[in-house]
Amino acid sequence: MHGRLLFSVLATAALMVGCSQSDSGITSSVKSKLIADDMVKARNIDVDTKDRVVTLRGTVQSPTEENRAVEIARNTKGVADVVNRIAIVSGEPGAAPTTGLDSPPATSISGAVGDATITSDVKARLLADSDVSGIRIDVDTRDRVVTLSGTVDNAAQKARAAELAAKADNVVRVEDNLLVKGSAPQPVR
Repeated sequence: MHGRLLFSVLATAALMVGCSQSDSGITSSVKSKLIADDMVKARNIDVDTKDRVVTLRGTVQSPTEENRAVEIARNTKGVADVVNRIAIVSGEPGAAPTTGLDSPPATSISGAVGDATITSDVKARLLADSDVSGIRIDVDTRDRVVTLSGTVDNAAQKARAAELAAKADNVVRVEDNLLVKGSAPQPVR
């Protein structure tokens, strides 16, 4: 398990060298660094990037972990600013977060690490595939549900990206929010 996680992190990091300046590249880079960090380990931290501003959401077990997560994000190449929405929860079962939280905490540390591993795996698959422009695709995972967002050149790339995401281990569902260049978003009915 640890070897597989390490391989996913290293593969993702190697593939992201050329794409670290895009929002999705920044997100992937921050997630990989959080996973690799011995203190933080991306226990339950979601990373989103918009216009080079990174938003961290989720829970950690101490102020030290929170500070380390923010420091990692700030020190990632291409990051202009960091918005901290991390809540601190004690190790006691049923403990409430000490700050506001947009979503409930993960039920286990292994679940959060599993989501981070899935995200890294999917991003690595997208970046390695010659038929998909993985640089412009953002990957987020929550409770083993992968959400793809960003833009692709055509419908074939859109379908291929969703197919690659679905093939990653432990994925229960893929939410495809990818937009094809030149097409207007369809209204939700």
